[in-house]
Amino acid sequence: MATKVVLPGEEISSELLPTSTNPSIPLKLGPGLRHIPPSTITPTVAGSLCVDNRKNAIWVESNGGRYTPQTGDLVIATVHHSSTEVYHCSITPYTAYAQLPQLAFEGATKKTRPQLTTGSLIYARVSLASKHLDPELECLNPSTGKADGMGELKGGMVFDISLGMARRLMMPKPGEQGGIVVLEEIGERLPFEVAVGRNGKIWIDSKGIKETILVGRAVMETDRGLLAVEEQRRLAMSNFKTQPCVTQAKIRKDWILRNKSYSTTAAEETVNNRVIYPGRYPYDSKLCGIHNNILSIRLKA
Repeated sequence: MATKVVLPGEEISSELLPTSTNPSIPLKLGPGLRHIPPSTITPTVAGSLCVDNRKNAIWVESNGGRYTPQTGDLVIATVHHSSTEVYHCSITPYTAYAQLPQLAFEGATKKTRPQLTTGSLIYARVSLASKHLDPELECLNPSTGKADGMGELKGGMVFDISLGMARRLMMPKPGEQGGIVVLEEIGERLPFEVAVGRNGKIWIDSKGIKETILVGRAVMETDRGLLAVEEQRRLAMSNFKTQPCVTQAKIRKDWILRNKSYSTTAAEETVNNRVIYPGRYPYDSKLCGIHNNILSIRLKA
């Protein structure tokens, strides 16, 4: 993935466009770019031009600006109020409320739909984004009907991060592609769960309020200080000491609903960038379950 600094109004030359080996894959324009027919592409923000040849995609990486909802984005939203059939959710303080249908949840019916109140946090996908209409959200995969890690976020705390930091955290390999290893380093010392939204929000839940705040502060310090990989490792080592090992872990039963497949490794599991970092603990693999590919364990008291 190559990078180059661009400014608004510059014309992207054909040499900078991705060169995909598969001609059937169309060119994908990401955030920060605009297509002017017939074949002109110009940046709308200043930042680093990123190219992914494998996906035949190109976009501009920038920390500034406001978040604009895009179809397919995963966001962390807050329920503001509800009406007869939809929840009205706040994605950012300066955008219109997004509409979340009350039946847009896995297995939801008029009797079993979730009862969300004002202030409830949800992890959802933007299903419709248009400058002429209010955004719409959904908490399930429309092709499978499964939640895939989306839904209400219970417990934990939400921290504000830059849009660039959010995009780097949501990359398939944040350490290699985005240079972000702070969560992986902390995850080796402390178990916690994290969900990242493209709207500059990160939700963190650990075993206590103190641990949750420490993880959130480490992420924000990495973001604001533009820490390098080695600096992130030193930050994790100084703030989080390796905890003593235990011999067992218990399943968090609230996560094990239907899919009772089992994990044989202690590595973090992820689905749609909602990740459980179990920490470096020896445990009985039969006691650790996966629901929707999310590994969740709880230390035995």
